[in-house]
Amino acid sequence: MKIAVVGSYGAGLTMRVPRAPVAGETLTGGVFASGHGGKGSNQAVGAARLGAEVAFLTAIGRDQFGAAARRLWADEGVDAAQVRDTDAATMVGFIIVDDQGENRIAIAPGALDELTPADVEAFAGRIAEADLVVVSLEIPLPVATAALRIAREHGTRTLLNPAPAAQLPAEAWDWIDVLTPNSSEARVLTGGDPEDETSPEELLDLLRRQYTGTIVLTLGSEGAIVDDAGDRFRVEPVRVSDVVDTTGAGDSFTAALAVALSRGDALPDAVRFAAAAGAHTVGIAEVIPALPRPDDVAALLRSDR
Repeated sequence: MKIAVVGSYGAGLTMRVPRAPVAGETLTGGVFASGHGGKGSNQAVGAARLGAEVAFLTAIGRDQFGAAARRLWADEGVDAAQVRDTDAATMVGFIIVDDQGENRIAIAPGALDELTPADVEAFAGRIAEADLVVVSLEIPLPVATAALRIAREHGTRTLLNPAPAAQLPAEAWDWIDVLTPNSSEARVLTGGDPEDETSPEELLDLLRRQYTGTIVLTLGSEGAIVDDAGDRFRVEPVRVSDVVDTTGAGDSFTAALAVALSRGDALPDAVRFAAAAGAHTVGIAEVIPALPRPDDVAALLRSDR
């Protein structure tokens, strides 16, 4: 299984609080932690932990966060040889997690804004030799679409995790083989309000007007709905006893789905495997410590029968 990931790295600065503060309020009693983040890096590490050979492209600063990132990738076996070093600060995300495990995130992109389509062209060899390319949208949109285009030119299967959601150029839809939005992201992709009440089935219908590939619409604690060329089915959630922190669950899901598809799993089995990976992640605080290994996923699947 060879997977190429084009996406983000950032330092995650997390504050756990009983509840999120309202505007103008200072809330005490929080517990602080810092760690690795960025959707692309999380997905790269997640795929490597599940057994894939992973090459990663992003941009980081020449600072303490960038140095820590390189140590992480070396420790996890992620090939980061073509990660770009810049004079801008490494991306930082500020995360507030309440006692229900829900999170709120603000991001300063920093070095990610320095990443260009030319960097993706230089990464084309890794894309060409991969079984699948994973792309997310915390990087500049032209970089993400360049990765999808180059993958299509080389005949490499693509998976787009459209987070944070953005309107895609019309031509980019033809370069996506698997699309994995959540409900709010699907609403943005179809030109709607991310806060409206469109049902999952309606969202899939709207996406089908502009996209012909495989859609895996993630529904959090309600599982996922898959639409594969009009064949639509639900994948039930994998239950965990306690939700500690939902941060990183989507990245864990994406990484596991990429691994399962790369090794040839049937689509229902691949989505079920991804659901178990995401479920494992919500039961552990912070992202990197919560990304599962194969035995973790297997144990959850056995217990959820």
